[in-house]
Amino acid sequence: MIGNVIVGQSGGPTSVINSSLVGVYKTARDRGAKKVYGMLHGIQGFLDEQYVDLSTQIHSDMDIELLKRTPSAFLGSCRYKLGDPKENTEDFEEILRIFRRHEIRYFIYIGGNDSMDTVNKLSKYCKENGVEDVFVVGAPKTIDNDLVGTDHCPGFGSAAKYLAATFAELERDCHVYEKKAVTIVEVMGRNAGWLTAASALSRVNGGEGPNLIYLCEPAFDTEQFLKDVQEKLEQKDSVLVAIS
Repeated sequence: MIGNVIVGQSGGPTSVINSSLVGVYKTARDRGAKKVYGMLHGIQGFLDEQYVDLSTQIHSDMDIELLKRTPSAFLGSCRYKLGDPKENTEDFEEILRIFRRHEIRYFIYIGGNDSMDTVNKLSKYCKENGVEDVFVVGAPKTIDNDLVGTDHCPGFGSAAKYLAATFAELERDCHVYEKKAVTIVEVMGRNAGWLTAASALSRVNGGEGPNLIYLCEPAFDTEQFLKDVQEKLEQKDSVLVAIS
């Protein structure tokens, strides 16, 4: 590799987002990158030139192994979105100035939909302005499993496992009392129902899991929902619902 690498994390942290950071660091180092910088608090921090030389933070293979297994975002995160370069190029021009100042040739951004939006806009800006010596790369990482072009996005698996365990525990709690009860669990996922569907994993090994599962893709019918719950209550004392 010629020049330096900058890597950042953005959006919601997951239990495995740092493993992507480790992958970038190890690969860049093994391929001969002069320096591997980490932007602090994503693209927002990078625009303020908040960054760190990762070699000053990672001193050994043990550090790499520990970081790989450490949850949350080691470099910090942000929710900053780049604007439309056709309306305002200020952020994009500043990013390129920082690239030149620090001999950065590779920009790698780890995150979900908004992060990939940043990658897409910056990549297009570079292409449209003849910037051919900078490579802009998106590293997919989202619990929602909703990034185009991916099958099972890193981050989804750990969140699905957490949900399966949570619903298995809730099912057992619901049966403690004789009183009739309805437990409704709202599950994240934006416009994708993968995580809600993953609640069914709690049925593995004989568990009953959620009695009703509602994904976000079909239109939600309140009257039908109430009818479904009532029917289940007539059959059992407790009803467990997973809903996007």
